[in-house]
Amino acid sequence: MKDPANILHGKILIVDELEANVDLLDQILRGAGYDAVSSTTNPAEACELHRTHRYDLILLSLHMPDMDGFQVLEGLQKIEPHGYLPVLVITAEQDYKLRALKAGAKDFISKPFELADVLARVHNMLEVRLLYSELVEANKVLASLALHDALTGLPNRRLLMDRFSSAIAHAHRSRGLMAVIYLDLDGFKQVNDTLGHDAGDALLKMVAERMSASVRQEDTVARMGGDEFVILLWELSHAEGADKPASKVMHAVSQPYDIQGHSVNITISAGIGIYPTHGKEAKSLLKCADLALHEAKRKGKNGYCIADA
Repeated sequence: MKDPANILHGKILIVDELEANVDLLDQILRGAGYDAVSSTTNPAEACELHRTHRYDLILLSLHMPDMDGFQVLEGLQKIEPHGYLPVLVITAEQDYKLRALKAGAKDFISKPFELADVLARVHNMLEVRLLYSELVEANKVLASLALHDALTGLPNRRLLMDRFSSAIAHAHRSRGLMAVIYLDLDGFKQVNDTLGHDAGDALLKMVAERMSASVRQEDTVARMGGDEFVILLWELSHAEGADKPASKVMHAVSQPYDIQGHSVNITISAGIGIYPTHGKEAKSLLKCADLALHEAKRKGKNGYCIADA
């Protein structure tokens, strides 16, 4: 955790049917500087409150006549079946402590309260909870990086192939059509050679933005590497349905770019493969679209070709 002061901002919920216990714990915590303390004397509310607010720590009394703490623990476990359940139970019964730990609680506070003990256990649990939260967020970032191109933020080949499988499965079930457009920038090497790789990277980012803005929300624009891109058209109403999106993307990409004070013009060539006419699997469709792309390049670039049936 980068800033230890974050612990004092951790969200804490006190659950105890006795108002006196709630008031005492609230005073202890606020006196120590914790500024996000909530409470309830109705244990039946605890699970819904946690579902809504996702507390960093729950101080839970086990001795409550209407609904005991073990029932609350069971409900909380259902909310975070695979997460870190931030429950610190409060009990005077030694046997209950082990039972509570087996039920998912992470630690316990003994009654009657000892100020130093309460604060130490609260601090330690919040520290672990917040570190766990940081780890979860870091893992989300790593997972995103594994599925997206680092330069443009577009889906990479791995994510593209996953969405490709879904699109083909959808087309198969609906007996419909889908298409893939394989694209390559014309003259990108010249931009790198004359303006440098920083300018080339800036151009690729701009191209990615224009492509993404030119397709439907359900379609996928992916970067295959270098100056190669793929557009996955989720569903087509007819066999010629890929022509218009291809032309729209090519027009958008061909508009001038302002890069490092230079006006840069670039065009794009494309090849189109249509399911099921040109293949019924992702690899075969990509291969057909790639061959059509090379044909478009051979014919003079700045155009598109549809794969041979």
